[in-house]
Amino acid sequence: MFSSEVKKDAAAVMDQVIKWRRYLHQNPELSFHEEKTSRFIYETLQLFGNLELSKPSKNSVMARLIGKNPGKVLAIRADIDALPIQEENDFEFSSKNPGVMHACGHDGHTAILLGAAKILSAKQNELHGEIRFIFQHAEELYPGGAEELVEAGVMDGVDAVIGTHLWSPLEAGKAGIIYGPMLAAPDTFYVTVKGRGGHGGLPHETIDSIAVAAQVVTNLQHIVSRNVDPIEQLVISVTKFTGGTTHNVIPGSVEIMGTVRSFNPEIREKVPVLMERVIKGITEAHGASYDFRFDFGYRPVINHEKVTRFIHDTALELYGEHSVELMKPNMVGEDFSAYLQKADGCFFFTGAGNIEKGIIYPHHHARFTIDEEALSMGVEMFTAAALKMLRIEVPAV
Repeated sequence: MFSSEVKKDAAAVMDQVIKWRRYLHQNPELSFHEEKTSRFIYETLQLFGNLELSKPSKNSVMARLIGKNPGKVLAIRADIDALPIQEENDFEFSSKNPGVMHACGHDGHTAILLGAAKILSAKQNELHGEIRFIFQHAEELYPGGAEELVEAGVMDGVDAVIGTHLWSPLEAGKAGIIYGPMLAAPDTFYVTVKGRGGHGGLPHETIDSIAVAAQVVTNLQHIVSRNVDPIEQLVISVTKFTGGTTHNVIPGSVEIMGTVRSFNPEIREKVPVLMERVIKGITEAHGASYDFRFDFGYRPVINHEKVTRFIHDTALELYGEHSVELMKPNMVGEDFSAYLQKADGCFFFTGAGNIEKGIIYPHHHARFTIDEEALSMGVEMFTAAALKMLRIEVPAV
């Protein structure tokens, strides 16, 4: 009975949710520049009634739905920013902003949370406690928006926090649940190898920064394979290698940039020490020098057992075992981790891929999109979780 009620409510708002998603997709804005997006969210929420609206930062929005009776406080978060990518899709609602695209599903996240807010705002009298709908700016660009919102107090007094990510590698119609470590800490490193430039035909008169930097790249992988327990999860990826101007000139320096992904805080602290040891040894061996910088990014997303079990059970109740997939940790990063420092919570995946429809491109790809049928699962999961937690007759988390 409960599941059918939730699905009926979600079905009633789905046309509007899809329209919201398409409007947002067509009008993307980059991290820390979401002025029109946040205004659209604020004005849409004003139409629902029963919500106390605020802007905890310049480009974010929070809506509080306070039930008629005291109880738990649940926070639900959606991120709203887009990426600096030129869209290659040919939709009627493709991005109108050159070089900016919703290539990670945040347009869908925002539409999903608006749909849940519309449904739940009409059920204020049934609620025992409070729901905070958090529309967060700047997930894609460190230092991110989550930490800023936490500092602004959006999580004060919150008992549990949930969020979802539309996930194209997972088939639409499936919910992906991960207990414990879910998403890695995304850290960034920068290396400049400094040699001595010269003629490409006279390498003996130079200190070849490209040859030295190539050895740095190769040997950094030994940290993963030979300095860390193979049971641990660690990724070191060099993603940028820049040096030189033409075919016959050995450059004086090479710039390297990349990312480190980890879960274990001890390993996370140890990696930059090991990296610098490798870089220092190789450059000194060849008479070169170096600059090295390591920037710690978001914390890893570690789901809490009790709330994850609650979300898992909610998905099973709505969809059955065949549509709920227990997944392995993933090495992408997410600043949802900031909220988990303040309250127990769960971040879960909502399947958004569909091979038959050609929805196969990965996140951050110029042809990324989602199966819009996935939006209903997001709305249903948020709505059901809120009602289960804040209806007094149902045991709360």
